[in-house]
Amino acid sequence: MADVLIAGGGIAGSALAIMLGRAGLTVELFEQCHFPREKPCGEGLMPGGVGVLERLGIAEAVGGAPFNGVRYYTGSLVVEGCFPTIAGTPAMGRGQRRRQLDQVLFAAAAATPGVIAQTGMRVDAPLCERGRVVGLIVTGQARRAPLVVAADGAHSRMRRLLQLDAPPPRRRRVGLRTHFRLAGGQAQPPWVEVFLGRGYELYVTPLPGDELLVAGLAERASVVGGAEACLRRWIAEQPILCERLIGAQQCSAMLGMSPLGIRAHAGVAPGIVLLGDAAGALDPITGGGMAQALLTAELLAHYVTQQWECGDGWLLAYDRARRALLRDEQLLTQFVLGLAAHPWLAQQALRLLHAAPALFSYLIAVAAGVRSPWPAATAPPLHRTHPEAHSCRDRD
Repeated sequence: MADVLIAGGGIAGSALAIMLGRAGLTVELFEQCHFPREKPCGEGLMPGGVGVLERLGIAEAVGGAPFNGVRYYTGSLVVEGCFPTIAGTPAMGRGQRRRQLDQVLFAAAAATPGVIAQTGMRVDAPLCERGRVVGLIVTGQARRAPLVVAADGAHSRMRRLLQLDAPPPRRRRVGLRTHFRLAGGQAQPPWVEVFLGRGYELYVTPLPGDELLVAGLAERASVVGGAEACLRRWIAEQPILCERLIGAQQCSAMLGMSPLGIRAHAGVAPGIVLLGDAAGALDPITGGGMAQALLTAELLAHYVTQQWECGDGWLLAYDRARRALLRDEQLLTQFVLGLAAHPWLAQQALRLLHAAPALFSYLIAVAAGVRSPWPAATAPPLHRTHPEAHSCRDRD
């Protein structure tokens, strides 16, 4: 019997499997899809997430196009915010295709001693006994473990079956994305660029191989005439972006997702932890989703390895720490969403930030995942040789 079962081999599930396997636990990781796979999401990994990849030693394998901050366009106003400097080195984000990031992480998990990682494995349901999750039903077969982790995405089957779904946000927002390959080896600015329009935001992320991601976020009512036509109309309304895409070739199908905000009543239940988007997903307007998945996986790995023999008492402590880790990002997301609904206010806010660079730097650091109540950069190392080696003196 494995120590931990993980449902979902995306960013959060694969990263957690790597960390737990390296700490000496046995892990079974189940992923329904096969890699490489496409996902309708942003592909700018903020510095907090890059830091996790570096600590895992796989940042080089993931690769990506570096970017040093975020640049906003609204009308004639251009506002730039660089990521902060950490230990004397400027923090950098990376733009990389999600199919590459997912594949590298899953392959690293599969190669980790103690981890069995399988694709094409549908997780049907949690296995529950006496009010506690004691395993998973995988392709009709019962698998048991002391701990189960549901990392099966924003539309988590595990969350729904455990009745942990919360009502979605009242605002019904839509995300659209596609990729372009630029003509003539055109240089890309080292920024994630955000173009603010009436009723929408366009996000442009540099990627390797002269490619870039163009993603649009908007209220559902603003998507008129089909997703493809709508995104092209928004691009045409932004002269700077439109000029850059002259001669560019669209090199991926249009994908979309809705709703963008997902809520859960709780991130834990007896015997199980919801991880990544399964525990709730913020609207991607501030771009921190992938970094949050990696940082919360790192946090969970720390709790698991340090509190293994403490029963379920540590689960609530972990969930409080997770919420604290994400609190600043949640507040920032709510603030930016409020501005997005009022273009004039958004423009005035950007003028204020342009005049107050210290405040802008702070907000960029929050979005980057490098300013939080539980700094991942100082996360304690993971060590475990045997479950009995850990005491419960830190039990909550």
